[in-house]
Amino acid sequence: MRTSLADVNCSIARSMEVMGDAWTALILRDVSCGITRFEQLTEDLEVSRKTLAARLERLVSDGILERRQYSEHPPRHDYLLTDKGRDLQPVLLALMAWGDRWAAGPEGPPVRVYHEACGHHVRAVVACEHCGEPLTEADVVVEAGPGGRAGRGTRLLGPILVARARAREIAG
Repeated sequence: MRTSLADVNCSIARSMEVMGDAWTALILRDVSCGITRFEQLTEDLEVSRKTLAARLERLVSDGILERRQYSEHPPRHDYLLTDKGRDLQPVLLALMAWGDRWAAGPEGPPVRVYHEACGHHVRAVVACEHCGEPLTEADVVVEAGPGGRAGRGTRLLGPILVARARAREIAG
């Protein structure tokens, strides 16, 4: 049984509580590419029906997918991304970009992303919302936010981030 991260005061932990495991990410990948039916997902992912049903139920209850009936007899459903689910697309693209760089086979990346607005193949880049420059570990400082506090999963990190925020205010 997996340990819950729901009570950890960290957006990464809480996001992983929702994302859960690799099956969840692959289900979201498939749904975003148009594979929306239970049988299609089972066939594509080669995942057990029990595992798929559990992940889909969780994604629907978390508001990431919407279950929409397309047949009454027998009852059949499509699983579609909600706004909350569509907001995970940049996360999946960032994971894909990392995988393309560090885990792709010798043949290269298995898929490419085409940006219709500019007509180019692209890779995801996390960028500053103000200046547009790419964000890297070397040029960002993580500080405590308004909801930050020390607790489970942040006992040491919480005070470090608070101290960074205070130092920036003093220097500022």
